[in-house]
Amino acid sequence: MIKNTLIEALGIEITKMEPGKVTATMPVDHRTKQPFGLLHGGASVALAETVASLGAYELVDKESEAVAGLEINANHVRPKTEGIVTAVGTVLHQGKTTMVWDIRITDEQNRLICVSRCTMAVIKLKK
Repeated sequence: MIKNTLIEALGIEITKMEPGKVTATMPVDHRTKQPFGLLHGGASVALAETVASLGAYELVDKESEAVAGLEINANHVRPKTEGIVTAVGTVLHQGKTTMVWDIRITDEQNRLICVSRCTMAVIKLKK
């Protein structure tokens, strides 16, 4: 499912999945930096939405439902120039038609790099 996607292109690796919680890592390298050498905010948002999307998908009935990102925001609180960042996403609200996920992206010293909130739509599939 990840082959030939943005997840693969950015080097995102899913390291842990459990109901309502997903952890993933992403390198800070030439694929994820902006021209000034800092972690690109868009890469952080892509990591955050990846974690929320995979986590939400694991909570729905895959035979009758799908998920899609509805809204995402992010606050970039600390710059990062190299290394690895880790995203931990946890579900805050699991409803019939939406889910809200909290995603915290930290560095190797557990310092907060970015905090994001993502609302996922739960879509009923036609039978």
